[in-house]
Amino acid sequence: MKHLLLAVLLVSCFAVSAFAAQSANAKADVFFTRDISPAGMMAIYEKLGRAAEGKVAVKLSTGEAGNTHYLSPELIKDLVQKVNGTIVECNTAYGGSRASTAMHRQVIEDHGFNKIAKVDIMDEQGEINLPVENALHLKNGNYVGSHFKDYDFVLVLTHFKGHAMAGLGGALKNISIGIASSHGKVVIHTAGTKDSGSIWYDDQDAFLESMAEAAKAVSDSLDHGKRIMYISVMNKLSVDCDCDGNPSKPDMHDIGILGSLDPVALDQACVDLVYNAPDGKSLINRMESRHGIHTVEHAEKIGLGSRAYNLINID
Repeated sequence: MKHLLLAVLLVSCFAVSAFAAQSANAKADVFFTRDISPAGMMAIYEKLGRAAEGKVAVKLSTGEAGNTHYLSPELIKDLVQKVNGTIVECNTAYGGSRASTAMHRQVIEDHGFNKIAKVDIMDEQGEINLPVENALHLKNGNYVGSHFKDYDFVLVLTHFKGHAMAGLGGALKNISIGIASSHGKVVIHTAGTKDSGSIWYDDQDAFLESMAEAAKAVSDSLDHGKRIMYISVMNKLSVDCDCDGNPSKPDMHDIGILGSLDPVALDQACVDLVYNAPDGKSLINRMESRHGIHTVEHAEKIGLGSRAYNLINID
């Protein structure tokens, strides 16, 4: 009898270990098309197999004044209108033309986003605090625009590119810094050490880890990722962000559109495509000089998603 119980126990332990190993190595699906067009956007959305329902927030960067690299309204219009989405943004913490709601709305009008959908500056009326589980840095929470709570679903549209501070701007940055209130942006940039003032901070990895924590807090607040989806466009690939009013010119060929339900896998796939591109040297240097991949590494470590993925070409 003892031998039988021991055998059952060993089989059970093996099954649990095998399941854990399988879960740890699970690959997320990332869909890809070279067709950078409204039809390509729609095709990726359909492949994701998750309907954006209820009151839908479409999170994107509306771009700094003087920048022309942001996602064009013409490219995203059909998809935004299909989901009856409201384009959402928050004000910046670094000055510039989007530091106040009035100026930000002017840029939104100049860039044509209000012509395709309603636009909501989510921190226009303050902020709310999202809990950060097991926080390493954001122990007081993640501060996001107060209107965030008004939405049932978030469709994240990201223009993948480089970034002067983060190294790369992908889906993780879009839902962390992008959804944070002005105050929340300072908190993330300074890894929870400051509530106001300069966003410059001397611990780069702590800043990147704080972005991952903030991104996970957003995902967790949406039924642990069940009410959010991600599409990233790899065109106009500059080393600089859409938030830069005088960005470097793109020096890479356009690559395509990618989509996933896992933001970690999506950002990793975009990074890998840059490394595999024959003309990716400048963007690779920008990412590596800021240790940009660490945001993706830490996001996986804290359980937001997986860096392992299946890249599925739908062309």
